[in-house]
Amino acid sequence: MQRLVIALAALAFGAGTASAKMVEQRIPYEIDGKKFSGALVYDDSVKGKRPAIFMEPDWAGVGTKAMAQARAVAGKHYVVFVADVFGADYAPKDVKEMQAAMNVVHGDINLSRARGGKAYDVMMAETGKRGLIDRGKIAGIGFCFGGGILLDLAREGRDFNALSVFHVTFPQSADPAGAAKIKGPVLVLHGADDPVTPRKAIAALEDELDAAKVKWQTVLFSGTVHSFTDVSATDPAGFRAQRYDPVVTQRSYAMMRDFFAGIFAPAKGGA
Repeated sequence: MQRLVIALAALAFGAGTASAKMVEQRIPYEIDGKKFSGALVYDDSVKGKRPAIFMEPDWAGVGTKAMAQARAVAGKHYVVFVADVFGADYAPKDVKEMQAAMNVVHGDINLSRARGGKAYDVMMAETGKRGLIDRGKIAGIGFCFGGGILLDLAREGRDFNALSVFHVTFPQSADPAGAAKIKGPVLVLHGADDPVTPRKAIAALEDELDAAKVKWQTVLFSGTVHSFTDVSATDPAGFRAQRYDPVVTQRSYAMMRDFFAGIFAPAKGGA
């Protein structure tokens, strides 16, 4: 297994990944009478089928930030579906409300998996209708809280060829008694100085993946804390815990693409 600690230089990357042909379509669905609204994101100028990426966003849900992340990830190589685990009416006013909503979902693994699983099924149905994806090439990504619930969904045995989690908040399962049935390799992209999820929690995830005979790679970015892909994490008062880092963001996206490319071998060009 491979574990890397990367020292970062002050090197800027261009972020121009969105296309003028980028489609962003909200997809409504229901779970037990409750309304949800995921989002399908892809470049419509690309012909032919692409791999799909199932995306679990952070505690802010399917909003402006998540959509920007989905565009950056999709580029010309992937079709991204942003899962909604909070509901179509989710509009948190502050961190306190996001924390409460996150705890409800993470605290009930059956609820988490039901909502994530439904979103996965909706992604497969909607992309199938449009003929957009190669159904044998499915990856999953998760940011912060979303990384944790993505892992728990994958532990149930869902069909993911590969997973990548960014500054994951809950690397340990909400149901530790259940055996991990993760089917594909896992890439963990994490801040070496993350106080929300310290290195020992990441090491415990690596031990779990070893026990489940799952291939993994962890990349630790030195001098980096939590929420490094979160463009809203710019408050100096919270910099010791969470801080947006555009350089690390671009590097982590590039590593994710390289990781998936080794599995899917997407066409050259694009984002």
